[in-house]
Amino acid sequence: MADKIIIATDKAPQAIGTYSQAVKVGNTVYLSGQIPLDPITMAMVSDDFSAQVVQVFENLTAVCEAAGGTMADIVKLNIFLTDLSHFATVNEIMSRYFHQPYPARAAIGVKELPKGALVEMDGVMEI
Repeated sequence: MADKIIIATDKAPQAIGTYSQAVKVGNTVYLSGQIPLDPITMAMVSDDFSAQVVQVFENLTAVCEAAGGTMADIVKLNIFLTDLSHFATVNEIMSRYFHQPYPARAAIGVKELPKGALVEMDGVMEI
């Protein structure tokens, strides 16, 4: 097995548990879940759903860049939502960060997320 390289950046929220922001093995980077925390204050960016989605994408962007890639390198994206009625909003905001060909994706409805977040995303990047 290839060596594991831990990816960390201060441009995304620091891990709030026993995990790394991302782990690179070979050319694959496994991105840990990001919630809408401001990386400086470590506080929730807003109660507004759209603002939370934007912050999550910004956090993912920072981790991708720290790993030597971009959002275009994400091949699989998982989106966790506490309310699936927000799916159209996620699609609209996601179109600002991704262009065809889009990554494989799952949208999963969940009861709750850490720190009361309305959205969380994780993914896999191939660089």
